[in-house]
Amino acid sequence: MRIAVTGSIATDQLMFYRGRFADQIVSEQVHRVSLSFLVDRMEFRRGGVAANICFGMAALGVRPVLVGAVGPDFADYRAWLERNGVDTSGVHVCDLFATARFICTTDLDQNQIASFYPGAMTEARRIELAPIAERLGGLDLVVVSPNDPEAMHRHTVECRERGFPFVADPSQQVTNMDGAQLRELIDGAAVLFCNEYEKALLEKKTGWDGGDVLARVGMRVTTYGPDGVVVEERDGESIAVPAAPARCHADPTGIGDAFRAGFLSGMAWGVSPVRCAQLGSLLASHALETVGTQEYQVKPSQFLERFAAAFGAAAAAEVEPHLAPLG
Repeated sequence: MRIAVTGSIATDQLMFYRGRFADQIVSEQVHRVSLSFLVDRMEFRRGGVAANICFGMAALGVRPVLVGAVGPDFADYRAWLERNGVDTSGVHVCDLFATARFICTTDLDQNQIASFYPGAMTEARRIELAPIAERLGGLDLVVVSPNDPEAMHRHTVECRERGFPFVADPSQQVTNMDGAQLRELIDGAAVLFCNEYEKALLEKKTGWDGGDVLARVGMRVTTYGPDGVVVEERDGESIAVPAAPARCHADPTGIGDAFRAGFLSGMAWGVSPVRCAQLGSLLASHALETVGTQEYQVKPSQFLERFAAAFGAAAAAEVEPHLAPLG
């Protein structure tokens, strides 16, 4: 299955605060917040939503095409992705800006305060999908994940015009888009990804209720953190899938991207939406257990053991043939 994943490519600056943000917030002064946290650890990691999704898919043996814009500082990052099975031929290098950066502080309760500098990502609006599709002999699916808003709009419009099935994954950009932009982004999508908060905000901004949204997409996938995921199909039933148990909680950054990577890999394999959600859930647990968004590893035998423990032997038997080539 030929899948292009469009979206942000960034480096992550991750910091860890040995306290709780809530303890430092004075409710009567929230209108003029001025806070500084003394962090005890800082790490630099590779990230960006599209790159994280591609890394996770490649870890499951699927080779997606990464599509996004970066700066001249991308050489080492490109080499890393290629070594890990990601096709970076769809990446546009801009000499004027540095690669985007995500700066995030996490407290003891896994709450996060973050900022994002777009940098070269603003040049993603110049990327056309047609040459990528021509080189690959077509595109079976295009993922439109968080990116420069104009790039997200351009990719969505081009998918409709050229008949490329697409996935709408507005995620963090829900807060930065108005109702009209969101309606344009999701209308006609094969799949819509959101978490619980984004789902509510999207409905508020678009003026569409859950039924209205589902009438415009083929499938709606909503994640609820430790409470699992709900998959709703326009012409089918609503299915709840529990979260796969994590062995530890090292860092929540990127777990949503890992979930999407697992779900999309299941789509590439042709398994049912339930299996797709289960794959996403277990891959998200792998990401949660490591610091950094691209530091986890998928070891087929261990992955299958955990899959069977979480979802049953029959479920594991269905995905085993797809993991076998990984050795």
